[in-house]
Amino acid sequence: MTDQSSNQMWGGRFAAGPDAIMEAINASIGFDQRMAAQDIAGSRAHAAMLAATGVISDSDAQAIREGLLTVLSEIQSGTFQFSTALEDIHMNVEARLKEIIGEPAGRLHTGRSRNDQVATDFKLWVRDQFDAAESGILALIRALLAQAEAGADWVMPGFTHLQTAQPVTWGHHMMAYVEMFGRDLSRVRDARARMNESPLGAAALAGTSFPIDRHMTAQALGFDRPAANSLDAVSDRDFALEFLSTASICAVHLSRFAEELVIWSSAQFRFVSLSDRFSTGSSIMPQKKNPDAAELIRAKVGRIYGANTALMMVMKGLPLAYSKDMQEDKEQVFDAADNWMLALAAMEGMVKDMTANRDSLAAAAGSGFSTATDLADWLVRVLGLPFRDAHHVTGSLVAMAEGKGCDLPDLTLDDMQSVHGEISDDVYSVLGVDNSVNSRQSYGGTAPDQVRAQIERWKAMV
Repeated sequence: MTDQSSNQMWGGRFAAGPDAIMEAINASIGFDQRMAAQDIAGSRAHAAMLAATGVISDSDAQAIREGLLTVLSEIQSGTFQFSTALEDIHMNVEARLKEIIGEPAGRLHTGRSRNDQVATDFKLWVRDQFDAAESGILALIRALLAQAEAGADWVMPGFTHLQTAQPVTWGHHMMAYVEMFGRDLSRVRDARARMNESPLGAAALAGTSFPIDRHMTAQALGFDRPAANSLDAVSDRDFALEFLSTASICAVHLSRFAEELVIWSSAQFRFVSLSDRFSTGSSIMPQKKNPDAAELIRAKVGRIYGANTALMMVMKGLPLAYSKDMQEDKEQVFDAADNWMLALAAMEGMVKDMTANRDSLAAAAGSGFSTATDLADWLVRVLGLPFRDAHHVTGSLVAMAEGKGCDLPDLTLDDMQSVHGEISDDVYSVLGVDNSVNSRQSYGGTAPDQVRAQIERWKAMV
């Protein structure tokens, strides 16, 4: 086989042959350069510790720490030249440091390995993303609280199976999402606390014979403590998996809310009006206002959940300690983080800008026999009927109202007494939607007083 035919087998991009393929598959600098700030922070902390423990001289440590700041400045200004031949962010930084300060740069890697270095960098980056997610969720919760407070007593239909079930309040519906995103907030804080152990100094897998102080570097980098087992420290990617699983659950919540906004903003519902900032027009239908931001948020869950599944598959069969497979951990997390933060910001913007159409909500709240359960409860509470009998009587009255083309409150007393003779005028006190929601005074119920109490509880927490 000729060299030319061999090159054709590799394809146009890799016409140079196996060396080009190996460089392309092995290099991670195309994406892990995002961890440059974390890499430099870890190296500066490591250099300071090496000097404090007498492993390297103070002058070398000073040169290293100042040179690293120069490298960081070049990266931030866009003048740094990244090289795929140097594989990753760690080697790119170290090579440039050597050009700047010379021989002392070679002492920086004493007492550590790229294995613990990349684990530290990645943990620092994910920790920053947890902090960003916490801020995003808090902002969204506050926007929902504002909506809930404004409409604490506005009636709307509550649904099961997307069928009218019972009246609720706008505030109550908004507070349901506060609870959901509140659990996301708890998961973020919980996972962040659990991950906050430093891998730095675990070296390749067994620790190091140099007299390093891992507690010093852990403290300098804001970790609670150093990881207690060097094998686990370089093998662990639970923090990335927890980040992705937390993001996935939150993305499901965002998607559910986005779906409701798509439905509610339609001409058939008109429950909400979304602002122009988060909507688009149609290219050929001038009357349309499309909830594109909500639809795109709804789609983000696929990418985020896909990243979670992908990293699970990468990690599931890896023996201890480090394997090159783990280079595939970062792109999934980077993409999921970008999309999670964007979805949170977009949802917060939509919630802050949207207008609930009180009249449409109220009109829908009274349709679909939404107070049928209130009628059944009245029959139990006032007439003493067993609930199953009350359910049957109410069903008969609903069928009568359907036949007459009216709602339950529009039936006459004679109509009702034809089904059960003991029904009195008092029944009408529970058939209005406002009466219905006001009666739901159980803890966590939809009564406006209960909703306002929950709003105040959350406002005190966030």
